Amino acid sequence: MFVIFLKIVYNVMRKRDYMNDIKVGDKLKLFCYKHDGTLEHTSEEAVVLEITEDYLVCGNGRTRITEKDGRSHMTNEPAVLFFYKDHWFNIIGQLKKFGLFYYCNIASPYIIDGKSIKYIDYDLDLRVFPDGGFRVLDRNEYNYHKKIMHYSEEIDNIVKSELSYLIEMKKNNEGPFKEGIVDKYYKVYEDMKKS
Repeated sequence: MFVIFLKIVYNVMRKRDYMNDIKVGDKLKLFCYKHDGTLEHTSEEAVVLEITEDYLVCGNGRTRITEKDGRSHMTNEPAVLFFYKDHWFNIIGQLKKFGLFYYCNIASPYIIDGKSIKYIDYDLDLRVFPDGGFRVLDRNEYNYHKKIMHYSEEIDNIVKSELSYLIEMKKNNEGPFKEGIVDKYYKVYEDMKKS
């Protein structure tokens, strides 16, 4: 039921020019939901670095993540986040001491609600390591939630297709995986913090 509601909201938001509601430099909060409408976690801060017709780029340093059970923790490293309007994933470039890692969530396209980014997480993740290797995570979690939350065949097909597309992006070093892209945006973030 929640996914139907979010789809309606998403289509309404896309029809109006909601991107005028946010601008570069705005601080947004992130809300990650599950398919059944439960809140999975929130993230306190994502600073808007760029807005395009296809995606939104944000950055953060150490930011507080609050889990569904109320526990919270600070992230350990700065990150650059890419949210897509028409793709069912988001990509987080994590600037760790040992190199650039990516954590890619298979998730619904994002919507903007006031000063918040909202999306539905579909369990599967792609983890990319500094040496270029990658691994798909949480297949068992996906299969479990697919069963208990009744993911439709349409959702299942979209999720699998988008995961394949994401893997191809990584293999071809496109988008956020292109060398220097995350560093470029992180420099923008650092410059914003100084001003």
